[in-house]
Amino acid sequence: MSGASPNDIFLQEAQDLLEQLEHALLDLAADRAADPRGRGELIDRAFRALHTIKGSGAMFGFEAVAAFTHHVETVFDRLRQGKLAPAPGVISLALSAKDHIRKMIDQPGPEDEAAAAPILAGLAALLQGEAGGLPPAPVASAGVQPEGWRLRMRLPRDAMQMGTNPLLLLDELRGLGTASVVAHDDAVPPLELLNPAECHVWWTVELLTALPRSAIEDVFLFVLDDMELQIDALAPAAAEAAPAVAVRAPAGDVPPTPGQATTSAEQPARPDKAGQPDKSGRRPAESVRVPAERLDDLMDRVGELVIAQSRLSQVAADSRDPQVKSIAEDIQRLALELRDSTMGVRTVPIGSLFSRFRRLVHDLSAQLGKEITLVTVGEDTELDKTVVEKLNDPLIHLLRNSIDHGLEPPQARADAGKPAAGRITLTARHAGAEVLISIADDGRGLDRERIRARALENGLLAPGSTPADAELFQLIFQAGFSTAPAVTSLSGRGVGMDVVKQAIEALRGRIEIASTAGQGTELTLRLPLTLAIIDGLLVRVGTGRYVLPLSSVEECVELTAADDARSRGRNFLNIRDKLVPFLRLRDMFLAATPPDPYQKIVVVAAGGRQVGLVVDQVIGNHQTVIKSLSILHESERMFSGATILGDGAVALILDVANLVERGQEYEELRRAG
Repeated sequence: MSGASPNDIFLQEAQDLLEQLEHALLDLAADRAADPRGRGELIDRAFRALHTIKGSGAMFGFEAVAAFTHHVETVFDRLRQGKLAPAPGVISLALSAKDHIRKMIDQPGPEDEAAAAPILAGLAALLQGEAGGLPPAPVASAGVQPEGWRLRMRLPRDAMQMGTNPLLLLDELRGLGTASVVAHDDAVPPLELLNPAECHVWWTVELLTALPRSAIEDVFLFVLDDMELQIDALAPAAAEAAPAVAVRAPAGDVPPTPGQATTSAEQPARPDKAGQPDKSGRRPAESVRVPAERLDDLMDRVGELVIAQSRLSQVAADSRDPQVKSIAEDIQRLALELRDSTMGVRTVPIGSLFSRFRRLVHDLSAQLGKEITLVTVGEDTELDKTVVEKLNDPLIHLLRNSIDHGLEPPQARADAGKPAAGRITLTARHAGAEVLISIADDGRGLDRERIRARALENGLLAPGSTPADAELFQLIFQAGFSTAPAVTSLSGRGVGMDVVKQAIEALRGRIEIASTAGQGTELTLRLPLTLAIIDGLLVRVGTGRYVLPLSSVEECVELTAADDARSRGRNFLNIRDKLVPFLRLRDMFLAATPPDPYQKIVVVAAGGRQVGLVVDQVIGNHQTVIKSLSILHESERMFSGATILGDGAVALILDVANLVERGQEYEELRRAG
């Protein structure tokens, strides 16, 4: 990352590694890898993440993180050896340890030691085979004779300056078995020439261990490329005689040959080297970390370029010079390509968001005593990063609601003939210029009568009214509305769902609900792909110009004088034998000028149905750079923003769903008055 400090790099990499660790732990908890090999791969993945965090933490000065992680790593080393089983108690403790590591990195403080104490006690008990009901750990390597290895190791001279502590490496080797360590000081210069920050000592180690050679290489994971390391197998007799002592060798012992990193056994390829071929011989795609602020700045500059290009196109349209027109067309093409490329850079797979909810479901399952299976579909669906960031809290609340309110307890599911494990399905897919995200459960469904009764009690419904299900279900988003019989730590206070709706509407999205009693509920969020630039249809109403999102536009038809005369009082238009209601934007916007003789109807999709919007003129397509409304106008829900036109004028962007809703209210008031 350009301009980032080493600490910033460590913090970002640590976050990635902690996510990898959590995913591996949750996979182990779900027992997705039923075969021992698959389970072993998950344990290895978790171990490597811990080992990397520990090594990087020590290198960048996060000594407390490295020390704590070392204890967790020791437990996973026992799991790798088969001396511990990945039981639920082990996984829960490891998840708590992972949370503590994250806190130590993000918010280090004096209370870290106290918070770590119960976790360390649990880890120590695990190693003694006493925690979580675990029996004393069987030794998986029973009957396997320990192997002996002779190591010759010389670290690079600047190893300590780069954060490597040789003593920690030697301690790790001792932790693998019985080790005899010999330090060689023949390369140490005279005192007057000695630089205390440089490493001049090299070592030979005789190690007796039941672990494979790869476990030894893991110790040197961070320095293997720069150091000199030779690993030789000891003869059985020498291995049995290897004592556990550390001595200092006399000067003159022969150091390992420079560049001699391994024995004749080929060193396994490590996958984390950028630009190096993988096992298939292909080079992995290289990536560069870029601060989010730079992407936002880039999008702002592209937006300004689009506005300038619009101005240039207008000048070219009024010009008689063909060269100006040609240049304007080239600039328009390049601006479009740059816009699409920049928007592509800003989009991220929504799977990065979905993966966060596995831990939430895991914890709530244990808290509520419900078996829950989380299924995610469409993780590759891409969405603007700004939208993804702002979706986290609303989706968390919707998931908690589905788990708490929607899914029945195990006994109730059994009585209803359902599987014991409830199912939550999180789905994302593209639909035109929108992304649809749905949260579906197979629970009890929404109780229509209870919602109606609570709405009458709160004065949200008039007595005797019979609203449709879609309209009735929307009432659960009203502030203070709750059907929970009691307040719990998860729900029942009537707050949250209204905040969810506000958050989704702030993203220019909307929420749809479908529910069947006894079968489940599905909430669908309809969101725009981006919050920066959209393709729009520019229209004129009176003297004002407005932009309709092109993704909502289905077709444009002419409102003839005869159709206009026939529609007075009922506002329906026959389009291919289908009655389509329409709204007169001139009346809604109080246009003072007389209407054009040939008005147009723009047919838009709103809430799963077609609605016509009568305008004076359809001007044409327009690349729309979205600008936020001022604080004085943001409460006006008919408009989602504004844009600057080529002539410098401002055009408001219409929010189709809210505009149609407001238009229906306007028509009802007009007919009533």
